[in-house]
Amino acid sequence: MAKISLKINGQIREIDVDPNMPLLWTIRDHLGLTGTKYGCGIAQCGSCTVHLNGESVRSCVIPTGTIVDQEITTIEGLSKNNDHPVQLAWIQEQVPQCGYCQSGQIMSTAAMLKKNPNPSDEEIDNALNLVLCRCGCYPRIKKAIKQSIKM
Repeated sequence: MAKISLKINGQIREIDVDPNMPLLWTIRDHLGLTGTKYGCGIAQCGSCTVHLNGESVRSCVIPTGTIVDQEITTIEGLSKNNDHPVQLAWIQEQVPQCGYCQSGQIMSTAAMLKKNPNPSDEEIDNALNLVLCRCGCYPRIKKAIKQSIKM
C-alpha cells in the first residue's frame, strides 16, 4: 500500500492503495464513484472509460500509481448537474436499455466531440465500435450523438 494523490473530477484526493491496483477499482472501491463500470477487465468493452488529461482511456488496465499528477474525469465529474450536452441528448433520446455501458459510451462520445465537434457519419460509426453495447442500442446512441452536436 502507498499513499497516492490523485486529481479526480477537479479535486485532489489522497488515498492509500496498492500502486498496481487498476484505476477502475480505485475509483469504485476507494473513492466511491460507482458510475464507472467493470465490464471485461481487459480494455476491450469500454464500460470503464474515463478521461485522463482529456483523452478517453480504459480504467480497468491503468495502474493507479502511474497516473499521479494527471487529470482524471469520471462520469460523475463530466458536469455538475448532469447537463453536459451528451448527457442531455442521452436522456432526450432515451438511449439506455440496461444502461450498463452508458457511462463508457457517454465518456467516449464527450472526448470524441471535444476533439471533433462535427464528426462525419463514418467517424460516429467508428466511435460507436469503441464501447460494446450488449443491448444493441447503437441506433439510439448514434441519434443521441447527432443530437448532442446540435446542443
